[in-house]
Amino acid sequence: MKFLSIFITAMFSLFALQVNAQTEAPKGFKKGIIVLADGNHLPGFVKDKMRSDATVLFVTETGADKKTYSGSEITSVEIEGVKFICINGDFFKVLCEGELCFLQKSSDASGKPVYNGNEAIFSNGTEGKPNDYFIYNSKNKQLKLLSRKNVDEVAASSFAGHTTAIEKAKSCNGDLSQIKEAVEIYNNESK
Repeated sequence: MKFLSIFITAMFSLFALQVNAQTEAPKGFKKGIIVLADGNHLPGFVKDKMRSDATVLFVTETGADKKTYSGSEITSVEIEGVKFICINGDFFKVLCEGELCFLQKSSDASGKPVYNGNEAIFSNGTEGKPNDYFIYNSKNKQLKLLSRKNVDEVAASSFAGHTTAIEKAKSCNGDLSQIKEAVEIYNNESK
């Protein structure tokens, strides 16, 4: 009887250690969720390697599996509450979400090989460079690069029929990060 009691105590101790190991992120990783192309959500721990090689490293919550995902293999990733979507192999930080999304480019996948079986296909990625801002129309999947030179043109075409949003975009005086407010106005008016 005493042996059974010691055995049960030992098993509970091992279980508690295993639960603690599952909740602590490995060094360099943060809690996150990967969304695969088929829509499956994988909770676990993510290491951001977007800037260096347009990938993320994923470890399951149990620590049993480790895999590198490129932007062409997943639709999105969330790292400690910060969402990134993947378009043409590139990662974009979501700054504002709705019918129109305001995004900031986080990777450069141009020239990166994507494999179709044994055949390597080189990705063109998306235009622009990391830190550039974009407006993404989630309905028609259209991505528009914002620059100081084209902000009025992009705002007029993206916010067509929403004069408040267009006026807000025009008042940004070259600070493209403020376009987020114009996108929020457009999304609120479009509801």
